[in-house]
Amino acid sequence: MPAKLLLTSFDTWKAHHISNASDDLLGLALQQDLPHDRLHLLRKIPVDFQIAPARVIAAIAEIQPQAVICCGMAEKRSHLMVESTGAKLDSVTGNPLEKFSTQVDLDQLVDNLSVTAISHNAGKFVCNALYHSVLKYLHEHSPTTNCIFVHVPVLTRTNCQPILTDFMAILRAFL
Repeated sequence: MPAKLLLTSFDTWKAHHISNASDDLLGLALQQDLPHDRLHLLRKIPVDFQIAPARVIAAIAEIQPQAVICCGMAEKRSHLMVESTGAKLDSVTGNPLEKFSTQVDLDQLVDNLSVTAISHNAGKFVCNALYHSVLKYLHEHSPTTNCIFVHVPVLTRTNCQPILTDFMAILRAFL
């Protein structure tokens, strides 16, 4: 049976955002040669600590994909970043209370990619909260389902094609 892949992206959350780079990248990827019948998309998820995880977990329960790739925008990063862990953070100190790591061999995944690196800090915002929640859910309910989180920098004329090329290689690794 062909692998089903769930792809997610976020909506904008700041007044100056015209779009969200994570959703822009998914839009560009959909224009490429991919087996669209195996892709399930959950685009423009609200940037909300409760709504985002609830929607993605509901989609996972319904679709039962073999892999999940969550994408989020990282305005201050310059490369595509694949996150190794998601953490539940203490609301006062910001220290990790619980961590879950992806089961995907990230070294192998990013090997030979030109503008992609591994990050061990998914941040302290909704991206991290979503990643932690999804990894925890999969750990408890579907331990064979792979999941990664990809942080996408703002796309420009200069970086768009290399980032799309790397992202397509990541997608194809799961299909």
